[in-house]
Amino acid sequence: MATARKFRTKAADNGAGTNKKVGRLKQPKSPMPAQHQAKPGEEAALEPRPKYAAPLYKGSGKLNEKVALITGGDSGIGRAVAVLFAREGADVAFTFLKEEKRDANETQQAIEAEGKDALALQADVTDPKACKKLVEQTVKKFGKLDILVNNAAFQQHQDGLDELSEDQWDRTFKTNIYGYFYMTKAALPHLREGSAIVNTGSITGLEGSKELLDYASTKGAIHAFTKSLAQNLVERGVRVNCVAPGPVWTPLNPSDKQPEDVAEFGADTPMKRPAQPEEIAPAFVYFASEADSSYVTGEVLTLLGGETTAG
Repeated sequence: MATARKFRTKAADNGAGTNKKVGRLKQPKSPMPAQHQAKPGEEAALEPRPKYAAPLYKGSGKLNEKVALITGGDSGIGRAVAVLFAREGADVAFTFLKEEKRDANETQQAIEAEGKDALALQADVTDPKACKKLVEQTVKKFGKLDILVNNAAFQQHQDGLDELSEDQWDRTFKTNIYGYFYMTKAALPHLREGSAIVNTGSITGLEGSKELLDYASTKGAIHAFTKSLAQNLVERGVRVNCVAPGPVWTPLNPSDKQPEDVAEFGADTPMKRPAQPEEIAPAFVYFASEADSSYVTGEVLTLLGGETTAG
């Protein structure tokens, strides 16, 4: 218990900056420090550290006795979702890559600090056999599976189609949409009536992105996959929805863009900054919770920092 209390204090520090006078969070604004990382990027090395602790968010048992599996849960949006799911009462399994072990350890500690069990699973979702094993390991550990969050992603900017290689195209599609398909197919036999699938889309999948031809294409595919799968599973009582954010401060972009571009990441939104992961995660709770969204399936929810047009 002493370790959990110590980490809870650390997690609270991660969400520091609460303006108690007006009851809101002060989030870092652009420009951010110019920086670059090797892929896949490490949250522990990002400056400033992304905020995931959501100090204003109070759990109410919406996911009590549920079991969730989150791909790419070691950092960024996935980590923040894992923490809030645990705060709402769920046990959480999540995936990470070998290079992300340090981040995965912190996520596991953050889940356990919320009083729930965590299962960190090293795996590459581009491998269908690995995806099947992930689900099997989760069910073996927790006895069931109620919520699948497809979140793992690969992104690499290129100036134009000439610079976009076939290998990169394949890697992006294998991670971002094939991985969603593999994970969903593996999880489906275990999902019962009342279960939920939540996919991570992107504004790029609605508006396009001239330097992210492959990434934006996969995100558009994810949106269509969400709506089609929702129609396919509605009679089974399994809801399928998608959260499509704008710019979010995670390792994904600093491990992709040039340092000077990282500094201005999110500056063109009406709020003049990127979102913090803790600001995106409550949308995943909404879609995962029957108490909140029992009549909602096939939706793509955009979170754009004040931008009101998409698509």
